[in-house]
Amino acid sequence: MSLPADLHMHTPLCRHATGEPVDYARHAVELGLTHIGFSDHSPMARDDFDDWRMRADQLDEYVAKVRFAQKEFPQLTIQLALEVDYLPGHENWIRQLAARHPWDYFIGSVHYISESFDIDNPAKLSEWKKRDAYEVWSAYFDRLTLAAESKLFEIIGHCDLPKKFGIRPTQDCTPLYEKFLDAAARTGCAIELNTAGLRKECREIYPSREILKLAFQKNVPITFGSDAHAPGEVGMNLTEAVELARSVGYTETVRFHQRQRESVWL
Repeated sequence: MSLPADLHMHTPLCRHATGEPVDYARHAVELGLTHIGFSDHSPMARDDFDDWRMRADQLDEYVAKVRFAQKEFPQLTIQLALEVDYLPGHENWIRQLAARHPWDYFIGSVHYISESFDIDNPAKLSEWKKRDAYEVWSAYFDRLTLAAESKLFEIIGHCDLPKKFGIRPTQDCTPLYEKFLDAAARTGCAIELNTAGLRKECREIYPSREILKLAFQKNVPITFGSDAHAPGEVGMNLTEAVELARSVGYTETVRFHQRQRESVWL
């Protein structure tokens, strides 16, 4: 099986990854990948917002590192992108980022359900104990729906991220999933099959088979990403992700060039 494009990977500028873009690219070539994309955590308008992303003054350095990898590995398609946090009220900042460089795509992700609670941060795990799981999942999917509706992103990242620590509501979340996926279908926004979930406590690809099945029924396009934070994680478990996608009916994936979409057979 030929591997699809791995469109989600990071760099040390986010302060929680190792290896330079050239190291990720080298490993991709060794695996037989032909297409990858760097999508490191974008800066916020305030550099002190948190401690797991590049600073605003490092954005050009990030671009230069990716461009260097492109020159070093001309046989590999290497795309320039960002993983951008969606927070209500930050839309103008995202538009400013979009104007800074000729990006290939933006992955829109929700990590925060408030300005102080990033739900996937191990340092904030105690916050989960203070809240009802369904309340957290509902707040998360409300913001994810807004992200899909915003038309600021080509891809929505790890769309059931709240399961990372294995904390799941007892209530039926299907209405939350449906509302989000309907928004993605309306705006043509893709969702990614992100294999990092297999390396987390939930031990499951993002999104679940249940969500992916609904996405297929609603004609929501898909991409693939390892969410690599080290060169050795590039392409990790993409075979399993493709098998999952095919099992619910997908026969195509999508890619982007300068924010224009193209479809590719799986």
